[in-house]
Amino acid sequence: MTPRSPTRRILLVLLLAAACGWLAAAPGSPLPDDLRGFVAGILTGMGIGGLVLLLVRTVPGLRNWAEQAGCDNSTSTLRRRYLREFLPAMGGYVVALGASIWLLHVVETPVLRVLLALLPVPPVALAVRAIVRYIRDSDELQRRIELEAVSAATALVSLLYFAGGLLQMAEVIDIPAGPAMFWVFPMICLVYAATKAFVSRRYR
Repeated sequence: MTPRSPTRRILLVLLLAAACGWLAAAPGSPLPDDLRGFVAGILTGMGIGGLVLLLVRTVPGLRNWAEQAGCDNSTSTLRRRYLREFLPAMGGYVVALGASIWLLHVVETPVLRVLLALLPVPPVALAVRAIVRYIRDSDELQRRIELEAVSAATALVSLLYFAGGLLQMAEVIDIPAGPAMFWVFPMICLVYAATKAFVSRRYR
């Protein structure tokens, strides 16, 4: 892996984000307490993701497992286009969500609060568009793998959410509606990443 490789550049950006997150969480940070925790958590998570990416790309055993799992069978041109569209959208999402949380502390006008609350939606929509374009332009086998993984992830998260709703109505658990709804999409993304490896092995 050369110093100018895309993996190295992405890793450096993620590690820089993690450093910024640790500074945001440091004592004396000007950020509000809830926003400080959010920024630190998001950016530290990005740094951890960068370390995982480095391990997968550089450790032979992990790299071979990822290749055998079939998680990256698309062309290099398609992957580059996907990263160009997806990564800025997710960066915009992090910035928009942080700005939304911060500004909602100081804005009282109902219409403005609606707009601020929905501020993270456009970047997520752009990320979804990047995912859809990636799946649409993949070859037939890769497209089938992607669609099966997305379907399985959506079904699993929906089942989990349904079970949680039943437990909530039975007063066994008490989870606020806002966080429960907020985590549906991230959960689908996480479960999708896991199910994709298993689905793709069926075609090997």
